[in-house]
Amino acid sequence: MDPSPSLRWQTRRFRELDLDALYAVLRLRAEVFVVEQRCAYLDPDGKDRHPDALHLLGLAADGALAAYLRILPAGVSYPEPSIGRVVTAPGHRGRGLGDPLLREALREIERRWPGTDVRIGAQAHLGDYYGRHGFVADSEPYLEDGIAHIDMMRRAGGESSP
Repeated sequence: MDPSPSLRWQTRRFRELDLDALYAVLRLRAEVFVVEQRCAYLDPDGKDRHPDALHLLGLAADGALAAYLRILPAGVSYPEPSIGRVVTAPGHRGRGLGDPLLREALREIERRWPGTDVRIGAQAHLGDYYGRHGFVADSEPYLEDGIAHIDMMRRAGGESSP
């Protein structure tokens, strides 16, 4: 099997997700964020359904959801557009999918909201990963669901190297 398979990217609004895609998204998020990371929280937080929220799905050749993230417009979580719920399916880890996932999200944000800053609330141990994509920490570490997080900002026009 190719160690870094190319994915087919789909960006959809909530109402454009068919039932199978919605189930795959919610199952993957629960599998990783609730079960694997042992965070008891309500993952479907109402933000998924915002009319301008975007769901970026990375589909493997067999149609399986391999990578996912959610893009929220300015004013929903932060004053800037934001990226969250970034996840790679356990069976697809170690194949270098995170960088293309984030690059695709940044392209989508630039296409929809050109020239805007982007903010994320990142798990602190992933600061270097996001830093490679132009994000800079702009908060002190804080606990969210028992995991250390930091807020990070990517200024408009920030470089995304990997």
